[in-house]
Amino acid sequence: MKILFDENMPYAKEFFSDFASSDTQLIPFAGRDLSPEQVRDADVLLVRSITQVNETLLNENQKLSFVGTATIGTDHIDQTYLTKRDVAFHSAPGCNAVSVAEYVLSALVILAERYLFDLTQLSVGIVGGGNTGTRLSEKLSALGIQYKICDPLLAANMDDTRDFVSLEEVLECDVISLHVPKVIDGEYPTYHLLDETRLNNLKDEQILISTCRGEVIDNHALLALKKSGHGLKLVLDVWEGEPDVLTPLIDYTEIATAHIAGYSLEGKARGTEMLYQALCQHINVEPVCQLKILLPKASISCVELNQEFNEIVLNQLVKMVYDVRRDDAIFRQQLSSQGFDALRKNYPTRREFSAVQVILSYNTYSSVPHRLGFSRA
Repeated sequence: MKILFDENMPYAKEFFSDFASSDTQLIPFAGRDLSPEQVRDADVLLVRSITQVNETLLNENQKLSFVGTATIGTDHIDQTYLTKRDVAFHSAPGCNAVSVAEYVLSALVILAERYLFDLTQLSVGIVGGGNTGTRLSEKLSALGIQYKICDPLLAANMDDTRDFVSLEEVLECDVISLHVPKVIDGEYPTYHLLDETRLNNLKDEQILISTCRGEVIDNHALLALKKSGHGLKLVLDVWEGEPDVLTPLIDYTEIATAHIAGYSLEGKARGTEMLYQALCQHINVEPVCQLKILLPKASISCVELNQEFNEIVLNQLVKMVYDVRRDDAIFRQQLSSQGFDALRKNYPTRREFSAVQVILSYNTYSSVPHRLGFSRA
């Protein structure tokens, strides 16, 4: 069996070495440069979002039986073609949802500090109520921050009892956070969901955060809006036309990063683990490798709180684990010299809140840190 895997999938060798034998090969590849020749004799193909898996890539392969993407999004996969070929397909829904939610929270903490506003007085509009939007809503609830969710597909699901609102109502919130896949056709397309008209209706004091797909916002319309002097505050992790970023837009952002919101070590490695488990099931092998055994101990793995939890403590805790300003600085300083893909490939290790235990002293009874995702001692 020949397994090809994206070189940016953490612990891929550790997980898939379970299948290694005299007739099994584990071969890494650069995601954006994968060619039909490389895939020609692969049995298993494991990718991330930058690899387009379609007939063009696979037309020389007659052996492929399994394709997996270690990502939430699947718009880079031609699932119709895979079904036609009878090739099993698996994605990793929710693998980096916590990572993205913590990116958003870090951004909000930084902006609250920068502009001296009270986070608890904000209203947050979440566009997309799937895994990521749900994880974000849970963290906002822990902090007592009001939020509204728009997701017409889930709103039509009788099993989902949440109260959903219209997109127009969400776009009235103080903060708008986008968590939808790229959908071009159908009843609810998301391509240029925020087009020139909707962008122009936003208010100067609002904050717009995009961590899903760059094409959800019309980047040229957004640049024109900012050039006109609009005060909208921007946090952009994703860009239309990646890896070719509309660089003039960067100067108008509060925070700009290289599509790394979901790039915590846990988030990326969880995607690898989910594909490992799916492949085990596909070939009827009992999984034995577990992510919790592979993850290293965090550099700061335990802290004790000796006062009541408040916004100052929140600021300190969040920035201790993940300060998004680091990634913003890297992006601004190294994009032109290193390139978009290189920034992602060489992304420094980042942990999630769960990697840190928070001990509450006897007079600190707040459970907020644990509800935010920090571990209990």
